[in-house]
Amino acid sequence: IAADIVPITGENRVMMHFGLKRLNANPSFGLRGIIEICGLSKKPITVNDIAFKIGPRINASGRMMNGKEAVDLMLAGDMSQAREKAVNIDKYNEDRRELDKRITDEAVDFVDNRFNIAEHKSIVLYNETWHKGIIGIVASRLTEKYYRPAIVLTKSGGMISGSARSVNNFDVYKAIEACKDILENFGGHTYAAGLTLKEENLSEFKRRFDEISFEEIESKMMQPQITVDAEISLNAITPRFVQELALFNPFGPENENPVFVTRGVLDAGGSKLVGRGFHHIKLELVDRTVSEPVQAIAFSSDEHFKKIKEKQPVDVCYTIEENRHGGSTYTQLLVRDIKG
Repeated sequence: IAADIVPITGENRVMMHFGLKRLNANPSFGLRGIIEICGLSKKPITVNDIAFKIGPRINASGRMMNGKEAVDLMLAGDMSQAREKAVNIDKYNEDRRELDKRITDEAVDFVDNRFNIAEHKSIVLYNETWHKGIIGIVASRLTEKYYRPAIVLTKSGGMISGSARSVNNFDVYKAIEACKDILENFGGHTYAAGLTLKEENLSEFKRRFDEISFEEIESKMMQPQITVDAEISLNAITPRFVQELALFNPFGPENENPVFVTRGVLDAGGSKLVGRGFHHIKLELVDRTVSEPVQAIAFSSDEHFKKIKEKQPVDVCYTIEENRHGGSTYTQLLVRDIKG
């Protein structure tokens, strides 16, 4: 449920709740092995841990080679075997990440330099050398970067196979279904789909999909949007408030972690750039309601660092997370956007 990023509602929510309890209380040898390799042994496993750390590693085996290594991990009869398989799977995941970066860089370079993005409301790219197991991830990256539906295609078994990802309010499955007479196979849902077609139908498919997206996608749909649940001051973020928010867990699609905005926050003096390449900001924030700084992290937001260090007031949009480090627990804001 978590790894496939499906709605956390109804029976899914019930299964997710009890599945997390079981995973944290008594994981199998295989799951314990992958939890160790992810560095998650000393903290409760969350939906995000499954979706972004455990799941991608298990999937990497099938993406890069075949699924046998992942099956062997799940069937491991002792911790020695589980650790051995987990190390192998982690290596596949590293290979997957390197390949993901290379193909994404190639795709972005093509869009930026050989694709007039201003004339299109969708992106359809084909390269016969791209790895079939990676193209879905690359499609997601393109959708996030350009905020347009993206289909990434490659050659596989004499056919062309592709993965599609979409933006809010555009049903990419229906758009692909409208081209079914020139497709060999397709499937998926509103925001993600897969398809297979013959090479001779590629140009016609590109033309039709571009036409459909141009007719149905409005300009406002190509702008990133964040739905804010409430505007609060930093002094509202008390231990009791954080505990009450935790009662809404597990979070996921259709039961999202509440998003808050606080206006006019300032650097308390300790904010700094962190991470490989120093693209992330570790923030210490105050507003007129608090004197003790609130910890926050803003990923890939280094363009805002100068104004923050100059003590310019900014508005921050964020979710509230509980982090554990060195045996202690602390509250941290996960910043989604900065304006000001």
